[in-house]
Amino acid sequence: MVFRDRIDGGRQLAGKLERYRADHPIVLGLTRGGVPVALEVARSLGADLDIIVVRKIGAPECPEYAIGAIAEGGAVYVRREAQLEVGLDDEGVAALAEREAVELARRVRLYRGDRPMPDLAGRTVIVVDDGVATGATAHAAARAARQRGAAHVVLAAPVIAAGSEPELRSDFDDVVAVEFPEPFIAVGLWYERFAQTSDEEVLGCLRRGREGPPAEGEERWDGEWIGPERGDPPAGPEEETLAIPFDSSASGPGVLDADLFLPVGAKGLVLFVHGSGSTRRSPRNRFVAQVMHRAGLATVLFDLLTPDEAAEDEVSAQLRFDIDLLTSRVLAATRWVSALPRTRGLRLGYFGASTGAAAALAAAAESPELLAAVVSRGGRPDLVPAKTLERVRAPVLLVVGSRDEQVLLLNRSVLRHLASAQLSIVPGATHLFEEPGALEAVARLAAEWFAHRLGEPTALGPRPAA
Repeated sequence: MVFRDRIDGGRQLAGKLERYRADHPIVLGLTRGGVPVALEVARSLGADLDIIVVRKIGAPECPEYAIGAIAEGGAVYVRREAQLEVGLDDEGVAALAEREAVELARRVRLYRGDRPMPDLAGRTVIVVDDGVATGATAHAAARAARQRGAAHVVLAAPVIAAGSEPELRSDFDDVVAVEFPEPFIAVGLWYERFAQTSDEEVLGCLRRGREGPPAEGEERWDGEWIGPERGDPPAGPEEETLAIPFDSSASGPGVLDADLFLPVGAKGLVLFVHGSGSTRRSPRNRFVAQVMHRAGLATVLFDLLTPDEAAEDEVSAQLRFDIDLLTSRVLAATRWVSALPRTRGLRLGYFGASTGAAAALAAAAESPELLAAVVSRGGRPDLVPAKTLERVRAPVLLVVGSRDEQVLLLNRSVLRHLASAQLSIVPGATHLFEEPGALEAVARLAAEWFAHRLGEPTALGPRPAA
């Protein structure tokens, strides 16, 4: 199941919480993304709506990796295994928490003003988020609710990582979701529309929560408050199917299927070069592409094999590791897209994964005039000859999971051959970045890398160091 947006997610979630209606609960939206979901839950249950302000404590070199979280009122939660993963002592975690407390205090002042936290003594409290990966912020929120005297604390979200549920039950009396996926890739994959929630949206939701049940056809939020009288929400990037021609001495002529997303005013264009065994429909790459769209980047996801080649298992297995052949197809796609009228003039980048990253780097060496940046996710740059790597002029970001030990060694071994390269390690991640929060880290790193090199910097936050 995929939710249209947070409003849809909230409405579906409310149906799972009907048994709590008689408790006259108070619904607390986790700031910021959980508040629009919480508004729908509170209205459906006829419950009071408020918020609880929380901040994730991220790893120093990878802020997306949650070490823990803090909540208003001083409640703190620390993931000890994550703390050990990044090698931080308690003083180091405390220093990070203190830094996050500054932003938490700002948001408390903005959202609450002079209003105190609600009195939770003896009440059933439903803590609502738009999705739960590691659950760090949810744990901190539960502890804050307990400190305020809550008698029964429930966690609710449209989607919750199945692997996180047992630990969540250590702080919550009940855990409710529409979906408990396993494996869990990323919260954003479960939404068609998943724009960042703004301060203005939080304040608007709180105002509407105080106004009572919604009127028919009431306005809703989509970057501004809109409704039937104001037209439909602005359209996101349209997907366009392409047929990219190629002609190589190794395999002769053919056509590669591709999908183009072209946001209005795109700052650059990223070609996705998937790894062995994958296709342009890979949910991991499509999630990363969605994050890039929000950063103002266009994307082309294309198949490296023709339908006939992919249909024959033996042929497919052989071709997927033929780096020379894959490189020739990446080059064909690059030159064709760079000449396409609607994308001509956009600076280009490659996002490569696994063996696809090797083909992307080899293609970058062959087309330095076209390529402005490369990102490799769990890539195999060791499959490219050193002399070829030395001809790559585009800045390269190598992203590897800390637990993908062999690939990490291989990536470190090629750094000396690349003119401009940075290695970023995602703590706790394995080769496929399936761990909760891992793919979000990859997406943010990649979007920032491309945004800074293909166009103007975007407000995605500080760029983690290697």
